[in-house]
Amino acid sequence: MSEVLLCAHRLTKRFGGLTAVNQVSLELWRDRIHAVIGPNGAGKSTLTSLLSGDLPATSGQITLCGCNISGWPAEQVSRQGLGRSYQKTNIFLPFTVSENIHLAAQSRDPQQPWNPLRWLQKATHSIAANARSTKALELSGLEERRDLLAAALSHGERRQLEIAMTLATEPEVLLLDEPLAGMGAAEAQRMVELLLQLKKDHAMLLVEHDMDAVFALADHLTVMVNGQVIASGAPAAVRANPDVQSAYLGEETP
Repeated sequence: MSEVLLCAHRLTKRFGGLTAVNQVSLELWRDRIHAVIGPNGAGKSTLTSLLSGDLPATSGQITLCGCNISGWPAEQVSRQGLGRSYQKTNIFLPFTVSENIHLAAQSRDPQQPWNPLRWLQKATHSIAANARSTKALELSGLEERRDLLAAALSHGERRQLEIAMTLATEPEVLLLDEPLAGMGAAEAQRMVELLLQLKKDHAMLLVEHDMDAVFALADHLTVMVNGQVIASGAPAAVRANPDVQSAYLGEETP
């Protein structure tokens, strides 16, 4: 069932005299993919960092799963139900696929009082973390690669692994920053299929430059230029918007 899981209202971020994000509002719904596109420097990644708590907003409000998270640090935002991937893959290359995912899954175990003996326990002692790891492996399609070192994965598989690590934290909302960047056609198609599979259980914000993927995936499309939203709505309507064609899609208005 569709429901609003994240709502941003008039988000603004200033760096000195530069306004990187200017009064941006959006809603992320479960079972819908909301894509944000725009030229380099439009403010897309800054917006993502505001939503995830990696950057504090200058003004505006963010509500996540019914809770006002404005000003919360990234760790607290994550525990409230938000998972994020980054432009540059953030994984542990010397570890196996399974170990990477299990590390992420462990972050959701309840924090225990200090006990020096816990460091003598195997990392896989947590039944709950094991369950989260197994589910993330299955969802991401990496079961057959579970014992492979992350360093041996292809570029596309590394992106899958990062998403699997995010899924192991059991998020309600996914913020995906250019998950198809640098992929060939076959890898990009596998990623599109994965995102469509994940869509039914999550609200998803997708920042992406691959326009074929954007229009194949997006239920709602927002276009940013110079930190501001110039159009937002159904992908077909946004694509036909003369301002969007002129500013971003590279088409001349008639």
